[in-house]
Amino acid sequence: MASLSSICHSPIFLARLSISPSSSRSYVVPKTAVVGRPRQLGFYKHGDGAVAVPKTFALRSALDEVSVIDSPQNEDGKSQLIDSLKLKLLSIVSGLNRGLAASEDDLKKADDAAKELENAGGLVDLTCDIDKLQGRWKLVYSSAFSSRTLGGSRPGPPTRRLLPITLGQVFQRIDILSKDFDNIVELELGAPWPLPPLEVTATLAHKFELIGSAKIKIVFEKTTVKTTGNLSQLPPLEIPRIPDALRPPSNTGSGEFEVTYLDADTRITRGDRGELRVFVIS
Repeated sequence: MASLSSICHSPIFLARLSISPSSSRSYVVPKTAVVGRPRQLGFYKHGDGAVAVPKTFALRSALDEVSVIDSPQNEDGKSQLIDSLKLKLLSIVSGLNRGLAASEDDLKKADDAAKELENAGGLVDLTCDIDKLQGRWKLVYSSAFSSRTLGGSRPGPPTRRLLPITLGQVFQRIDILSKDFDNIVELELGAPWPLPPLEVTATLAHKFELIGSAKIKIVFEKTTVKTTGNLSQLPPLEIPRIPDALRPPSNTGSGEFEVTYLDADTRITRGDRGELRVFVIS
């Protein structure tokens, strides 16, 4: 059998290929050109001209054909770029205490880094990737917390006032089958001396629905408050949803946000009031 080098320099072989580097099709070649496993090829000169042969192709002896595929180098490069941009974003927000300690300059740096990652990742399509939402996500940054209230740009309890409130971890628990969407907030409520602080976990239960390829609407149902720590034996307190007739116009009990980046371990969302939030899978 002729060597691979002599085959690839053969005028017959080159004339039959006549392909561009970006093609992804199958070409019939002489049986003498069939070998047992894929090889890496580059650019070959024949006569006065240069013929470009794709760097990766599989030779199938059973079918006597060459399956030409694109080099994986582009995909590897994109993956490395995304990993680098994720690390950059997480490094920027890591020292901001979920956004509570963010300055105006910090807000801009985080937003710019998030936009870079969003652009590199491309458009999110939850109609195809809804399963990626499943799980328990940990909030690592919210631009809304820079307002120094736990409600962000919406009304919420202030921090560091007469009744100190220390924000612990914040999670989102999403179940794509039941459409449950729970915001879970760990809080430490200050108490007058000599009483110890009260540790509680508040679960704000919602239902969610897709209202676009990357947009989600959540509707509030109820809040459950459970004491932890020394008082963990107390039963949970359930606070039902306020009837719509008694609800202030500014508090509709629902919200919308867009998922602007999503992969197996990182999620970026932008809310209906401009909040930027960054989550990592827990």
